[in-house]
Amino acid sequence: MPKGASTMCSVSTPTDPHSTIPDRLASAGGLKKGVARGLSRDTGLHEADIYGVGSFYHLLARPEKRVRVCGGLSCQLAGSREILSACQAAGLPTEEISCLAACDRPPAVLRDRRTLPMVTIQDAERSGGKVEDLCSNGSESVWCGTIGPQDAAAETLCLNLSAEPDWSGSAFKAAGTMGSSALFDLIEESGLQGRGGAGFPAHIKWRAVADQAEQERYIVLNADEGEPGTFKDREILLRRPDLVLEGLAIAAAATGSSEVYLYLRGEFEVPGGVLAEAIQATTKAGRFPGITFHMHAGQGAYICGEETAMLEALEGKRGMPRLKPPFPVEVGLWGKPTLIHNVETIACIPGIVLQGGTWFKDLGRTEAGSKLYCISGHVQNPGTYELPLGVSLDELVAAAGGYVGTLKAFSPGGASSGFLPASERGRALDFKGLGAIGSMLGSAGVVVLNDTINMRWAAEEQLRFFEEESCGQCAPCRIGTHYLHAAVKRGEEKSLGLTHVADVAWQMNEGSICGLGQAAALPLTSALKYFPEDFA
Repeated sequence: MPKGASTMCSVSTPTDPHSTIPDRLASAGGLKKGVARGLSRDTGLHEADIYGVGSFYHLLARPEKRVRVCGGLSCQLAGSREILSACQAAGLPTEEISCLAACDRPPAVLRDRRTLPMVTIQDAERSGGKVEDLCSNGSESVWCGTIGPQDAAAETLCLNLSAEPDWSGSAFKAAGTMGSSALFDLIEESGLQGRGGAGFPAHIKWRAVADQAEQERYIVLNADEGEPGTFKDREILLRRPDLVLEGLAIAAAATGSSEVYLYLRGEFEVPGGVLAEAIQATTKAGRFPGITFHMHAGQGAYICGEETAMLEALEGKRGMPRLKPPFPVEVGLWGKPTLIHNVETIACIPGIVLQGGTWFKDLGRTEAGSKLYCISGHVQNPGTYELPLGVSLDELVAAAGGYVGTLKAFSPGGASSGFLPASERGRALDFKGLGAIGSMLGSAGVVVLNDTINMRWAAEEQLRFFEEESCGQCAPCRIGTHYLHAAVKRGEEKSLGLTHVADVAWQMNEGSICGLGQAAALPLTSALKYFPEDFA
C-alpha cells in the first residue's frame, strides 16, 4: 500500500526549449492573462506557440477552475451532476471534466491535481467555498480501490496486486543473464499482447527497436489512463510500482536504451507521488545501473493516450496524433526509435522473465495471460480484478459480488467499445471474441448498466465525451463527433435513420488517423443496433 504522495517532478529533456513549455505554463499557474507573453520573453519562443500549447490542455487552459467534477458514465450513475451543482452552490470554482479514472469510487472530483473519491454533497457544503478545504469525507488520505479475487492463488496471477512489492531486482538480473535475443523469444512465447487497447504483440515492438541502426533509443511508459471506465493502471502504480520500474528497466537494457520516460496523466498526482518515491529509492539503491528514469505529468487531454500524441506532448507540443508510418519504433521521441508500452503490459514482464513464457500463456483461457479487468456501474463491488483473459461478463461480475438490478447493457472495453446487450453476457471478454462482433476489449474498462438506464441517454453522454476530447486535427472526427452528438441530443436520428448515422460513422472511421475518431461513433451505432426501442 502507498505510504504517501507528492507532486510529480518535471521531465528532463533534450535542449529544445519547446519541450519545457507545458511545465513552464504549469509552474506559472496555467494560461492566465500575460503568461504566454512573459514566457515568450523568457524563452525566445513565439507567443503564439506558447498560447497554442496552453490552450490545448484542459488543466492549463482554464486555471481558474480549480475544482472539476467527473462527468464519466459511472460517476453520473452515482450522482456526479448533483455534486457539480453542490460545488457551484458552495462557491467553488467548478466545472465538469472527463473521466478521472476513479470509476470504482464514484463520484470523483479533481481538486487542483488531486483526485478525491466518493465526494458527497456534504463535502462540498463543508468546504465553505474554499478549494483547500474540499476533502473526500473530510479525509486527505491516499486511497486505493477494491481488488480481487480475494481467493485467487498467487501462482495464477501475473501481477498479484495484493502482494507486497518485490525490490530484489531478480527479474532484471535474470533478463540480463538471458540476453536480448532469448528474452525476445520468451516474450513471443508468452503471447503477451498490449494491454492498453490495441492488443499488439509485444515482442514485435521490442525486436523492431533493437534492430534499428540508430543507437540513441528511448523507452516510454504510457500511463495517460483516460478511457472512461478504466482505472487498472492507477491500481498498478499505487500497489506494484516495483513491477512497473523493473519491467521498464528490463526493456531498456534489452533494447539498448538508457533513458526511460514515464508519462502520467496530470490528474494522477497521488499515483505519481508513489512512483516518484519508488524511483528515488530505486536510484539510491542502484538497482538498475545505467538506466535513468524521468517522470512527466500530462496537462489534461484524453487524446494523449494515443501513443504518438503522447510523444508530441512529451516534446512540449499540442498532443495531436502523428501520421503513421513511420511508427514510433522507427521514429519516436525526438525522432529516435522508441518502445512505448502501457502500464499493465510492462508490469507483466518481470513475471514472464521469472516464471516463463508458457506459464504466462497458460494463465489465460482463450488468449494468453491473466488480465486486469476494471468493472464499475451497476455491480456490488466495483474494482479491479485479475482473471484469466477470456472470462465472460457473468464471471467477472460474480467476482465483483453480483449485479445490482437486472442487466440491460454493458461496455466491455471503455467508451470506445460501444455497448453490448445482456444476451452477450456469456461471450469471452478477449480481443478476438469482441472484435468479431464489432466491439473491442480495449482497456478492459467494463461498465455495467441495468434496466433503469435509457440507452439513448448513455449514448449521448459517451458522444459528448468524444466531442469534447477530439483534438480537432482530422475533419471527419472534428465534425463527426459534433454532428452525432447534436443529432442524438436534438432527436434528429428519428428522421436521419440508422443508415445516415452509419454513413457518418464510416467516414469518421476511414478518415481519422487515430483510434478516437475511428471508434467515437460506436456508442451510438451499437445502441441503435441493440436498443432501437430507446430511440423511438
